[in-house]
Amino acid sequence: MTEEIEFILDSTKESMTGSIAHLEKEFLNIRAGKASPAMLGSVFVDYYGSATPLSQVSKISVPDARTITLQPFEKNMLHVIEKAIMVANIGFNPMNNGDVIIISVPALTEERRRDLAKQAKVEAEDAKVGIRNARKDANTDIKKLEKEGTSEDICKSAEDEVQNLTNAFIRKIDELLVVKEAEIMKV
Repeated sequence: MTEEIEFILDSTKESMTGSIAHLEKEFLNIRAGKASPAMLGSVFVDYYGSATPLSQVSKISVPDARTITLQPFEKNMLHVIEKAIMVANIGFNPMNNGDVIIISVPALTEERRRDLAKQAKVEAEDAKVGIRNARKDANTDIKKLEKEGTSEDICKSAEDEVQNLTNAFIRKIDELLVVKEAEIMKV
């Protein structure tokens, strides 16, 4: 195969790997009943006028499976952090004891588990769209090379290789989804 086609295949694989990495990151944000510091990853606090991630203004720890504690680096940030968690609308009700903020992670109801499973499916479908877009871009680039004079057989085999990559990455997404759904639905 030509150097250009190798480059197209490499960049396609890189793009598809990026879609999988993004999906795994999104799956971390979908909670499955047990407490995790990643649950607060989307919370930003107004810290002296700038939006700052919660992890940069407090120590986040998980003493047990149902509790998250936050110890602010500055005492005056307690109420600001509490408010930011409420505004983030992630389903937590923080309690402030004067030193730390304690968040009790409620057990998931069956209905909430189904909602989270649907959310996981939506994220997986978004990742599949990313994979398909990478395939479309690669096939467009291969067609351009064919018009520029690259052999039809080489271009056809490159398109087959792109389709094989697509199938493999879609299978990987489906496997990740099955694992995440099982984790969510486990009581």
